[in-house]
This record gives sequence, C-alpha cells and structure tokens, in this order.
Amino acid sequence: MPGLLQWLDEFAGPTLFEFAVSPTLKILALLFLFVLPLISYIVLAERKILGYIQARVGPNRVGPWGLLQPIADVVKLLLKEDVIPVRAVRWAFVLAPCLVVAPAFVIFSVIPFGPPSTGEGAPNWFITDVNTGLLLVIALATIGVYGLIIGGWASNNKFSLMGGLRSAAQMISYEVPQGFSVVVPILLAGTLSLVGIVQAQEGHQLFGLLPRWFVFHPTGIFAFFVYMVAGIAESNRNPFDLPEAETELVAGFHTEYSGMRFALFFLGEYANMIVVSAIAVTLFFGGWLPPFDFLGMAFLPMGLGGVLWFVTKLFAFLFVYIWFRGTFPRYRFDQLMDLGWKWLIPMALILVVLTALLKLLFPS
Repeated sequence: MPGLLQWLDEFAGPTLFEFAVSPTLKILALLFLFVLPLISYIVLAERKILGYIQARVGPNRVGPWGLLQPIADVVKLLLKEDVIPVRAVRWAFVLAPCLVVAPAFVIFSVIPFGPPSTGEGAPNWFITDVNTGLLLVIALATIGVYGLIIGGWASNNKFSLMGGLRSAAQMISYEVPQGFSVVVPILLAGTLSLVGIVQAQEGHQLFGLLPRWFVFHPTGIFAFFVYMVAGIAESNRNPFDLPEAETELVAGFHTEYSGMRFALFFLGEYANMIVVSAIAVTLFFGGWLPPFDFLGMAFLPMGLGGVLWFVTKLFAFLFVYIWFRGTFPRYRFDQLMDLGWKWLIPMALILVVLTALLKLLFPS
C-alpha cells in the first residue's frame, strides 16, 4: 500500500499533466477549433461547388453568401426527433454511429499538421509523435467499418442490411491495397513515425528541380494512386458510394437514422475524408514542407508557414473529393470488386517488391 500511494503521488505531479491533462486539452482544442469547424464548412463548400458544377446556385440564404448555413444545419439536426425503430436492436443501433466517428477523431492525434518545435517558443503542431504512428492509423481506420455493418444490421431494415453488407465487402476489398500502398513510403523513409516520414522528404532531387516528396519517386506515384483510390472507397465517396446508394437503397446503412445519430454518420464520413487527405499529404506530398525553399514562408512565426502549406495541400485533396462527386458516375458493384481484387491488389504487391529492390540497389 505505501508503494501504491508513493506511485500515485509521483504520477499526480508533472507526469499526470504530461500524459493525461495536456494531451486531453490538445485533443479538445483540435476538435472544437479545427476539425468540427472544418467539417461544417467543407459541407458548405461541397454544396456550393456542386452547385457551380451543375449550373445552379448553392446555399445563399442564411447569412451573407450563405456562410451561416452550417450553423443552421447543426441547429436543425439538434432539434430533429431521434427515432429508434421498434424492432431495432437498440444497443447496437445506438453504438453504431459512435464506432464510425470516434476512430476518425482519434487518428487526428497522430497527424502532424506542422513542424515539430524548434526550441524557440514554437509549439509542436501535433498532439503526439508515436514511433508506430502509421500502424496506429491503419488499425483505427479499420474500426469504422464495424459501425456501418452494425448500423445496417441493427436497424432491421432490408435496405440498411444491404448497405451494411456492401460496406463490409467494400472495406475488406480495399483495405488490402491501401495497406500495401502505405508500405512504399514506409520503405522509403525507414520509419513508421508520421513526423519521421515527412522529415525523410526534406531536400530536393534531379538537380534541385523536384522536391524529394515520395509522390515523385518512381514507385511512389503509383503507390499514391492506389492509396487514393482505396481511400475514396474506404470513405464511401463517389464513385464508390455503393453502401449508401440513394437510387438503389434509399440511404443504405443509415436509412433508419435521424437527428444526431444521423449527424454522427455524416460527421464520420467527412472526418474520414479529412483523415485520408491528411495521410496522403503526409506520406506522399511532404506534409508541412514547401515545394521549394524560397516558398517556405520563414517570415511567419512559430512554424505557421508549415501549417499553412499543410492546410493548402489538404484543401486541394478535399476539392478533388468534391470534384469527383460532381463528375463521376457510380460504379456497379461487380466493377468495384474487379477493380479492387484484379487490379489494385496485384499492383500494390508489385509496387512493394519494386520499392524494396530499388531501396536495396540504391540506398540513398
């Protein structure tokens, strides 16, 4: 007992603040000051951009130029009645939306949005740097599919069940090539740390004409293609939005959901979009690194230049997501399976072998 009390006294000191209080405050600040506002205005940007693509006007009534529309949407979802079907499996019906949104939010804790501290009062622009950070991301990303499957099954609705079955098959098929595609930057960087992978992309190549971003590596560009296709499929976005195909399945796995439970599914989808885009920026496009040194924005204090570059790249990927939704038709399910198993998985395996050979023959 005295030993336990002594340990508690020691843990309640700086260790408690370092490993519990400080990370919790950082996570809450990241969620409420960055992630949730970003998701709200991505939805508005998507509605506006789709409006322009389809030659119509997007939301423009709530506030100047429709800028307060996300607030109106949140209020509407909060005030909507939360209905649970009589024949639903209640505990699973309630749990499913949480399983979708929680893992996506946890992943943000290891994403480096900017450079590490330089020791001159500049903060670390990430919550933590785990030496197996990429492994943690892959593990957490696989949990979200359970929420879709459980939600489709627990609703006791044939359309929801069909959407859940589709999501299970789709996620299993595309997790494999996505996992192999991230092995390429791991081999090139020699680390699983996301900060370490970005730092491995510092410098230039080809007589200083190109940055050393892994997307410009002979196998990295193809690994990036496999990763993005699999990432779009993993986040159930067009042209791979078969689990919630409105023209076929009403709303798919979330047909029976309403109110805040529907909002959590909605939130999880857009959080996954940000996660896939942020990981693509980190692994293949140099994270916070500028393409050239003279564009480094060194005049901005505390590493804000790196944060600005990261966010700019992130927005470019999010725009591509929206652009795909406005231009591509939905795949048939047999086409979806063929693309994953007959093309992406063999391609990803070949890329891993080629990258390992190139790394062995040309270590530098």
